[in-house]
Amino acid sequence: MIRILLAEDMHMVRGALVALLELEDDFEVVAEVERGDEIVGTALKHRPDVAIIDIDLPGLDGLSAATQLRDRLPQCPTLILTSLGRPGTLRRALSARVSGYLLKDAPPKELAAAVRRVAAGHRAIDPQLALAAWGGSENPLTERETEVLRLTAEGAEAPEIASLLHLSTGTVRNYLTTVVAKLNARNRVDAIRLARESGWLL
Repeated sequence: MIRILLAEDMHMVRGALVALLELEDDFEVVAEVERGDEIVGTALKHRPDVAIIDIDLPGLDGLSAATQLRDRLPQCPTLILTSLGRPGTLRRALSARVSGYLLKDAPPKELAAAVRRVAAGHRAIDPQLALAAWGGSENPLTERETEVLRLTAEGAEAPEIASLLHLSTGTVRNYLTTVVAKLNARNRVDAIRLARESGWLL
């Protein structure tokens, strides 16, 4: 029996996934969570064989939670199940060393097969997405530039970002100017859009 933890914040989707998974004779959903910051504690309590995690979760994003889970419970592999089919997002997931990455619109039999592969210690990556990821461009932004852009995307103004990152306001503005130039964007809003579409920002 493969014991599964499911992390999905949309109640209807989570209910449908539980029903779908439990149609398989060898699957048992032992825990459900709707927040990313509940994943590790719940996994330590229930000791699942596989964690199926959405990326876009409240509290903590799914990729950060997957990284924490790998550190705390390395024997529990992670299968990312997401609607984010961008190559850059897959590259981030692979950097987080997840075992599987599948899109939510995949056929049910593919999900079952992916869970079994991951539980057996193998990788299960959507093949079309994997090809796109290999051909995609690398993030040209530095870690600090990405952080400044992420905070901007969340609505923070330059003085607030400066305070959070212990920088001067002028330095933050310089970072944003550099980001816009590197991405060949029209402005900050366009830079945020381009970075999100490439999977460099959640």
